[in-house]
Amino acid sequence: MADQSFDVVVVGAGPGGYVAAIRASQLGKKVAIVEREHLGGICLNWGCIPSKNLIHQADVFNSLEHMAAVGVSIDRETLDYALVQQRSRKVVKTLTSGVAGLLKRNKVEYLTGEAKLVSATEVLVDEQQSLQAKKIIVATGSRPMHVPGFEFDEDRVLSSTGILALETLPESLVILGAGAIGCEFAYVMNSFGVKVILVEALDHLLPTEDVDVCAVLENSFSKSGIAVHTSTRASVLSRYSDHVTVSLTSADGQSTEVSAERALVVFGRSPNTQSLGLEAVGVSLDKRGFIPVGDYGQTNTPGIYAIGDVTTTPALAHVASAEGELVVEHIAGIKTGPKAIDPALVPSAIYCEPQVAGFGLREQSAERAGDAFKTFSFPYHGAGKSIAIEKPEGLVKVICDAKTDEILGAHVVGHDATELIHEILLAKSAELLPEDIATMVHAHPTLSEATMEAMRGIYSQPIHG
Repeated sequence: MADQSFDVVVVGAGPGGYVAAIRASQLGKKVAIVEREHLGGICLNWGCIPSKNLIHQADVFNSLEHMAAVGVSIDRETLDYALVQQRSRKVVKTLTSGVAGLLKRNKVEYLTGEAKLVSATEVLVDEQQSLQAKKIIVATGSRPMHVPGFEFDEDRVLSSTGILALETLPESLVILGAGAIGCEFAYVMNSFGVKVILVEALDHLLPTEDVDVCAVLENSFSKSGIAVHTSTRASVLSRYSDHVTVSLTSADGQSTEVSAERALVVFGRSPNTQSLGLEAVGVSLDKRGFIPVGDYGQTNTPGIYAIGDVTTTPALAHVASAEGELVVEHIAGIKTGPKAIDPALVPSAIYCEPQVAGFGLREQSAERAGDAFKTFSFPYHGAGKSIAIEKPEGLVKVICDAKTDEILGAHVVGHDATELIHEILLAKSAELLPEDIATMVHAHPTLSEATMEAMRGIYSQPIHG
């Protein structure tokens, strides 16, 4: 293809990039998107989607244990994990094909290759093909963080990408880092019979989530056989031909050593901002390599924007997608609502069982800040549906302003928590009060009745609690 000119060139075709490209085309812009590897980025190919399919299959596998209660005996020892992985990859293939179709349907020019910014108006693909652009959007995502002493070899020491490529299950696995990725894989591996050791340096699992919901998750994990070590630091990882050992130090100074067939290291992620030519065109990076941006994704270089994991905004696929739309609408001159994405209105979602979801204020944060608040937690087992489906473990927690009752945050742990959180988030976004949910008639039996009861609890009026 000869050199071409575009209104917008997007670098990176993950959930931020491809959404931005499609939205820009819908707004009448001539658009090209450049991706060096796979459509859909890490999220679709080696992250959100394949991991959620594995979680789904783990859920199904776990359900087999309950079949004995109704007289059905199934041999769980015959699991073929290679077939589990094949199903996961099939899901990925279906969705990547879908993204390709969306780009074609929206007349987005798709190019495969390494992109490099030559100027604020030119992107070079594979050092030979020049794309002229009125605006450039950098959406190159992130990769697993490399920490000295814990380097990935994708054999004994796995990244979040490497564990998704396993064709056989290890007998044992030590997971270093109990954020979303660590907890999800702890659940999956434990469900399939792997002996799991889960290590977190901070004082509870999912350190960014509300401490009460995390306590429920930790208790569930412990009951299922996962060895949980919180307030524990990993200092030395040693590799051997058939196992690894990790030296651990607890907060009180006690040292111990754990062994496992493999280790999964999930200490965080680093932005893919290298080799893009950003510094050469004047785009500033912070000391960690992230791109600081303005309210509409603007970098310090006019005409160049950034979205998603390469920025300092929450590293979530749904944030990247929302930013992609916001940026191109700004470029198109559309007067949108609020500037930027409000982190307080962004839901988190962790898909182990029980699921964890939340937004806004965490109680421990409010306590440290000395904020005046009130809170109420309603247990899942108070909603008849949870008993009927044999998923009574969990709670719905709401945090409100002590004087005005404004919803400041909400947190759910339990079955389908990632779906339940949106009713409360919508109420918050619409500036509704707990009473608006409390007085709305909810279908019975549903898990969402727990949400209704939590809101009633703010007024000391729960019926079933």
